[in-house]
Amino acid sequence: MIDTDSRTDDAIVYVVDDDDAMRDSLDWLLTPLGLAVRTFASADAFLADHDPDRIACLVTDVRMPGLSGLELHETLVRRGVAMPVIVITGHGDVPMAVRAMRTGALDFIEKPLNNQLLIERIHEALRLARSRRDGSRETDAIRTRLATLTAREREVAALVAAGKQNKAIAFDLGISLKTVEIHRHNAMEKMAATTGADLARMLTLVGGLGVNP
Repeated sequence: MIDTDSRTDDAIVYVVDDDDAMRDSLDWLLTPLGLAVRTFASADAFLADHDPDRIACLVTDVRMPGLSGLELHETLVRRGVAMPVIVITGHGDVPMAVRAMRTGALDFIEKPLNNQLLIERIHEALRLARSRRDGSRETDAIRTRLATLTAREREVAALVAAGKQNKAIAFDLGISLKTVEIHRHNAMEKMAATTGADLARMLTLVGGLGVNP
């Protein structure tokens, strides 16, 4: 069954395996499902020629010449590439699985592969990648809106997000109630926030304002 949600954008499945037959097999399995697939014979080849900003997941063998699949995943983590990774192997054991999961691998699947299970995990991985991309876009948009706030609006916004009422904010900042109302209105409008809770959620996503409420 084709998961149409995984084929509505430019998502891609990267396959890294030194076994020519395995690469061809996975390409043959996934392409008819409407999935874009690129295969690589080594971790180094993948690292030199992949798009870290594209919605993608990585299916990698664990034992390969040069960097292993686990080392490849760890390299991506160090580089800040949040790409969901599925590790496959014919030599699976508990320590490998534990290491893969500790570094954030989505799953660890042993050969011979269960094709349906692999397809399900790939669709899950692409949904996760898409969710991360959308979250990143929202965070960037929030930071852009935050940059439009004045220093006073940022102070008021931090206190609003902390749940304080206008009178308490006026007291804390030593300004008039009317001034608080103006700054609060402006901050909420610039941030496109409808409630204090909405504003608090936005600030949490970007790590706050750097202002102590």
